[in-house]
Amino acid sequence: MRNQRACLVINPREGQNLAKLTAILAVLSAAGWRTDVALKEYGGHSMELATDAARQGYDRVIAYGGDGTLNQVVNGVMNGKKKKKGIVGVLPGGTVNQWAAEVSVPSDPVKAALTLVSSEARKVDVAHVEVAALTFLPTTSTTQGDEEQPPIQGMPDKIDQVKKVKSSAKTRHHFLLMAGLGIDAAVMGHVDKTLKQQIGVASVGIAAAEKVPEQHEFPVEISVTGNEGGPERVWQGDALQVIIGNTRRYANAVEMTSEASIDDGMLDVCVIMAGDPLSTMQQITSLLLRRKPDNQDTQFFRGAHLSIRVPASIGLQLDGTTVKLKDYLSKADKEALQRAGDEKIVLVTYQFDALPRVLKIAIPSTYDGSLFERSHNEEPSQTSQQQHGADDDEKQAGTSSPAEQPSYELPVGLIAHGRKVTVVGVARHSEKKCAFIIAANTSKSGTGEIVPVAIRIDEHTVLLKRTGEPAAAADVQQLQEGAEIVVEGKKSKREVIRAKRAVV
Repeated sequence: MRNQRACLVINPREGQNLAKLTAILAVLSAAGWRTDVALKEYGGHSMELATDAARQGYDRVIAYGGDGTLNQVVNGVMNGKKKKKGIVGVLPGGTVNQWAAEVSVPSDPVKAALTLVSSEARKVDVAHVEVAALTFLPTTSTTQGDEEQPPIQGMPDKIDQVKKVKSSAKTRHHFLLMAGLGIDAAVMGHVDKTLKQQIGVASVGIAAAEKVPEQHEFPVEISVTGNEGGPERVWQGDALQVIIGNTRRYANAVEMTSEASIDDGMLDVCVIMAGDPLSTMQQITSLLLRRKPDNQDTQFFRGAHLSIRVPASIGLQLDGTTVKLKDYLSKADKEALQRAGDEKIVLVTYQFDALPRVLKIAIPSTYDGSLFERSHNEEPSQTSQQQHGADDDEKQAGTSSPAEQPSYELPVGLIAHGRKVTVVGVARHSEKKCAFIIAANTSKSGTGEIVPVAIRIDEHTVLLKRTGEPAAAADVQQLQEGAEIVVEGKKSKREVIRAKRAVV
């Protein structure tokens, strides 16, 4: 099989995500991947980089950052419009890293890279959102001169104009995890980015303390379009928060849409309704203790195609990042919205659609699959097929024939003169004739400086125990972090050692 071409899209986060880049690239290179690095330089740049990578036909497009970076990479790959899209992968390097936690990707980026090279490509749904219409409401005159006031709360019966919108193609129209209308969008839009870089998730708490007291209930109308007929209104009322989930976890802790699957072709909606102080406390207690919303003041809906109408003053977030309404509008629609003056007298109809299994994403081979409705056997991926085909070859990977093995002599010379390395992690590689990749640290002989390396163990490697006995592949797989091994082999410019002999 030809080498995989990978594009690593990095949100540098003021250099924080560059510290382990050498180690990450070594792991990917040891797996035989030719990896190009693309650094985000400004807002929206990650999506542009991912779009270019998709158009150039990279086999893998890897997001190294938080959920916002992953969202932009997903949008970029979807925008690439190639029939065969590259596999999307993730190395967690953000504040929350909800997707990585949801599918059990390690939080350490080097260990995540090891997981990536042994992952399985699975098809997942992606949600699409666009602005379908703007509804302009009549204003009500007051006795205070000619000043006009917006109408009372609630979805009105009378309207002045409904304007269909041709949504702009330049913004993010897709999300992998969740979208939110209400409090969360207001909070995320208020987070100080500099403070977020410095103190992480605590910056969200600070923003929440400032914005949550200002939030009020707002009118919501939800319609679901089935396979037959037009949209049917399923709920109308006042809410504090609306969540549209393609996955289950919210803020990496609460399962707001606990029945969601990422390959069922459906979106799940959770509406948290306004209530009295007692019901509000019950809701907070349920979220904190049960990790789920309290059903008493919550409504749940499902559908492949959803229409949700809210005031234009209500913010929208996708995968934890606030998006601006104006970015979805054409120049003429922006001008119409501006002429209205007060966004409270304009209603926005958002159209949410599930796009069934349109994207391949790298899932750790050890993941239990709970987010998927289909079993992996129903959709054998190229990666898993390679794994099955390689199993027979890898049963003896890392061992040579008896004639080639030393006859149980202590490998004194190798231990004395070989390169001593300290294990960071081990991954079994899925490609034929390449058994394991070991991420490790070693010291330079001249200076003693600790540097990262990646070791490739394959069928050409002679594996030994310290007693001189032949070692098996299982001995490599069971290596723990911190273990010291000795290897002999040439080191490449990418810090990859192709081990000829190794003592484990």
